[in-house]
Amino acid sequence: MKYTEIMVRYGELSTKGKNRKDFIARLGGNIRKSLKDFEDVEIHPNRDRTHVTLNGTDSDAVINRLKKVFGIQNFSPMLKVEKTMEAVQAGALEMMKEQLKPEMTFKINTRRSDKEFAINTDTMNRELGGFILDNFPDNDVKMKNPDITLRVEIRSNGIFLTSEVINGAGGLPVGTAGKGMMMLSGGIDSPVAGYLGMKRGVEMEMVHFFSPPYTSEQALAKAKELSGKLAAYSGSVQFIQVPFTEIQETIKEKCPEGYLMTIQRRMMLRLVVALAKQRGGLAIFNGESLGQVASQTMESMLAINDVTTMPIIRPVVSMDKNEIIDIAKDIDTYDLSIMPFEDCCTIFAPPSPKTHPDLEKTRYFEKRIDVEGLLERSLAGVKITNIRAEENFMNQNEEVFAELL
Repeated sequence: MKYTEIMVRYGELSTKGKNRKDFIARLGGNIRKSLKDFEDVEIHPNRDRTHVTLNGTDSDAVINRLKKVFGIQNFSPMLKVEKTMEAVQAGALEMMKEQLKPEMTFKINTRRSDKEFAINTDTMNRELGGFILDNFPDNDVKMKNPDITLRVEIRSNGIFLTSEVINGAGGLPVGTAGKGMMMLSGGIDSPVAGYLGMKRGVEMEMVHFFSPPYTSEQALAKAKELSGKLAAYSGSVQFIQVPFTEIQETIKEKCPEGYLMTIQRRMMLRLVVALAKQRGGLAIFNGESLGQVASQTMESMLAINDVTTMPIIRPVVSMDKNEIIDIAKDIDTYDLSIMPFEDCCTIFAPPSPKTHPDLEKTRYFEKRIDVEGLLERSLAGVKITNIRAEENFMNQNEEVFAELL
């Protein structure tokens, strides 16, 4: 079926009152970014719905992109036909041949915004319904809860037919809730946390700590590709690569083994807060799930959070691992996350980290390192990359290598 337009419907945006216009404008911008590769596509945001005009572009490819744009409740591909009954019948017949199976029920629902069109809604419903029954004798009309509703929209510029409603990603348009800094590792949890934050309208910047030569280029490529998976929900994301080697080596040399992880996390948090202040971030997001590992106990969180008053949001904090894995599979980050390339969170992990670190002892041991100097040198080496949806950073050889391990 060669559709001509996709009609996008809003969900939660409909409740936004005076702010609705801003939300719809943001959604329109996000749709444009998501569909940037399709040069002929036109996006027209309106108060009640957004119309995506395909101009010959493959509708399946556009539909796959729209499914991931937050703020869309659902959408319908539409076929534009000339304003004659014969054209409507021909278009409806083509659609029903693809979708109407034996013994399924249907109904016709017509809206006529062009009042100058000679055929009114009741007549269109009756005549088109009779035409379909003549061509599909194994099917019946059902007015309440039919299997298929064929909608006919009579506008001034043509008649539009649609019979399919495709669910969108829901949530709020990315960017309407401000900017957050996502502490992105290469694991399963943090991409899921980033996804959930974006679903509530947060514009995420991905902050990844990189510790060469202890972490590999494959680990960095994996984190970038995970960012590309998340970029599909907003069009693009900023990937911030933070050098962390000197900090980890210094902490390992000067601090007790049991407190290595706690002090490393405190330094990470300081760096992300500094980046947030530079770049207009309002909160820090991470993938911590309560009790999952040593650094994610209540006592550890207290000791780590001690370095800032900026809000720290943990979207997966109350989920168990299986719940997080299910979401990771749904958003297509799971297979990437389990690739065996170590990130900086694991390379210096002590065999017996403190699960209940004492805050005063943490502060005392941290005085052994030059906190300000380490932070300054790390921030001076930050690299920022704009990553677009589904951008690839891992070559085929690396993926094959990972599968063999």
